[in-house]
Amino acid sequence: MAVSGNLSFEALKAEVAGGTIDTVLVCLVDMQGRLMGKRFHATHFVEKAHSETHCCNYLLATDLEMATPDGYAATSWRQGYGDYMMRPDLATLRRVDWLEGTALVLCDVLDHHGHTPVPHDPRTILKTQIERAEAMGFVPMMATELEFFLFAKSYDEIRKSGFRDLEPISGYNEDYHILQTTKEEPVMRPVRNHLVASGIPVENSKGEAETGQQELNIRYADALSCADHHTIAKHAVKEIAWMLGRAASFLPKWHHDKVGSASHVHMSLWHDGKPLFFEQGAQHGMSMPMRQFLAGQIKYAGDCTVFLAPYVNSYKRFVKGSFAPTKTGWSVDNRTAGFRLCGEDTPAARIECRIGGSDLNPYLAEAALLAAGLRGIEEGLDLGPATKGDLYEAGDDDHIPRTLRHATEALRGSAMLRTAMGDEVIDHYVRCAEWEQEEFDRVVTDWEIARGFERA
Repeated sequence: MAVSGNLSFEALKAEVAGGTIDTVLVCLVDMQGRLMGKRFHATHFVEKAHSETHCCNYLLATDLEMATPDGYAATSWRQGYGDYMMRPDLATLRRVDWLEGTALVLCDVLDHHGHTPVPHDPRTILKTQIERAEAMGFVPMMATELEFFLFAKSYDEIRKSGFRDLEPISGYNEDYHILQTTKEEPVMRPVRNHLVASGIPVENSKGEAETGQQELNIRYADALSCADHHTIAKHAVKEIAWMLGRAASFLPKWHHDKVGSASHVHMSLWHDGKPLFFEQGAQHGMSMPMRQFLAGQIKYAGDCTVFLAPYVNSYKRFVKGSFAPTKTGWSVDNRTAGFRLCGEDTPAARIECRIGGSDLNPYLAEAALLAAGLRGIEEGLDLGPATKGDLYEAGDDDHIPRTLRHATEALRGSAMLRTAMGDEVIDHYVRCAEWEQEEFDRVVTDWEIARGFERA
């Protein structure tokens, strides 16, 4: 299981001794995919804290507001909210180039008493599926696309305005548009350069298909490194935008008239350093493992959707004619499908899952997709023919779950994911999804008031 940082522990000690690094961010990844942790004085980290530190176990049982919902078996007020151990994975050590004198390390989360991995920790969930793939002789390789919007004002200005009158940084659709993206280089150039200097292999950024919408592309890597890169890059985008007086949002659908933001996941399986998804002379160049892997993902797409679209807002993105899919079928280089074959008839053949939104947690999304694909291989599933034309006009039999409520029920009843991840993990994330729905259901929205205040 390869993990890549750009700073060895010995190199860190030398930089701390030389005074060039004075702070180490020691972080876990929470259920929402955010970095949570502590800022250590670097001297203490290299002397003591590089082996372990601790945190409250509520960090893996909260929502976006850091509320403490009931209903979790793992932790609660009744149990007193104890500690987890955070064990730094020193292979992930890296400089944080956009912050002065700062390094960062990601942690594995362990039970405070038995020092065993916490099953519902996102990194642990992904590691478990990677180990399962490796036991079958496969190395999963993945890449994610990060789409987001840049806004003209800062987070504080937008928050104080009540999140009204949101103004994107640009005035028109900027898909691949060099003139418009030149205007945004004061933000995007530092994003690219700081991330590369921090060991994140950024390939490019581009304008996306809406006003103020950006896409950041990072080179493919082993699955765990891919998720690490995604998480750190997303964090960096927000911090760099904030430092420059702008705001970056990964909300999938910030306005009903605007295109949503996705996070497409590209996947292939390798063995002995060679891709296994390509077979010369096979239809579309697709090997049998690739066909079975994709068939599993299509069969179990509904089971996995909570991990690809975790919030109520996530489902506002699945709109006909918006480049977001509504169906789970597959296609050859067709952007109306839930799954797209990229690199047809070449060694670069891979699967692109287009269902995930910009709000996904990459560890959970990758783990679920990997679990479904591996089950497809285990079951020897047959892949049906590629769909053609406009999938938005296809029948509804293979529709992506339309709401978080529907996706939650699919997750709750998923025998496949319960076998792959365990009942404890699935019940934990079912409760997480339930809470999101409960919180939404109790709120009166602006739309309801404007629609019915006088006319109802």
